[in-house]
Amino acid sequence: MTPTWPSAAVDPVRRLRAMAAGVPGAAVSERVVNAPLDQVWEILTDFENGFTTVQPDMHRVRVLTRAGDRVELHARGRLGQRAHLRGIVRPGWCWLQSRFLIIGMAAAAQPDGRTRVALTGGVRVPTMAAVVPVGVRRESRRSLERLEGLVARSDG
Repeated sequence: MTPTWPSAAVDPVRRLRAMAAGVPGAAVSERVVNAPLDQVWEILTDFENGFTTVQPDMHRVRVLTRAGDRVELHARGRLGQRAHLRGIVRPGWCWLQSRFLIIGMAAAAQPDGRTRVALTGGVRVPTMAAVVPVGVRRESRRSLERLEGLVARSDG
């Protein structure tokens, strides 16, 4: 690589859109939240508390390990289903996978101090690089609404 080679910076939300575009059935929901990035990201990556409040289908999440940008979680859904999630968490970026589940979250600061948040996820199809899109958009919209509610309560 030469020093004159052009480079382009891609914010985490655009990166999530690119990742989801490569997964058949994946859908991304996006919203601008009236809060700074640090506040939003703290809620989303507080896996045992904020995350379970925001994600409608997550009943309980326990952090098994967290080392650097790597995280391992045990999640239990509202209907009793379980997932052993592994993934990467960086500022504004989170990608989690289990054998049957994908969760992607991204956030980027906006010039006006608000935060653009994008979510994707779904049930993975074994033996295929695809997710079942049933309910993904609805669940993501509900998650974004819950996030906005949490942010509003913490400001008030």
